[in-house]
Amino acid sequence: MMLKFYHVGWCPECTAVREKLDALKVPYEDVPVPDVRMFRKQVHAVSGQYYVPVIQDGDLVLTETADILTYLEERYGQEGAGPEASGKWSEKATKLKGTPALPDENDEYPSCRI
Repeated sequence: MMLKFYHVGWCPECTAVREKLDALKVPYEDVPVPDVRMFRKQVHAVSGQYYVPVIQDGDLVLTETADILTYLEERYGQEGAGPEASGKWSEKATKLKGTPALPDENDEYPSCRI
C-alpha cells in the first residue's frame, strides 16, 4: 500500500511534509482535501480528527507535523530503519486516532492548525 498524504494546498505545515516526502523520494498518493475543516470527511475517517497534514502509511496514521517529519526520516531516510520504523510509532498513532477533535459551529478557520 502506498503512503497517503492528506493536505490542503496553502498550509505551511503541509508544505513542510511535502518537501520532506520529495527530498526523501518517497512515493505517495496525493490526497488534497477541502479547506474548511468540517468538510474533511476523508481526514476524519482515517485519523479521527479534521486537521492536516495527515499521513497514512499502511496501518500507521500520524497527524502531528513534527511526528510525521521525524517518522519519514526514520522510515525512509538514508539512515532510517525501514519498515521496522512503523512499529515504534504504532502506539502513539493509535492514541491519536482514539481522541477525535470535532469542529464546532464556531470553527470558522479553514486552516491546517492555526
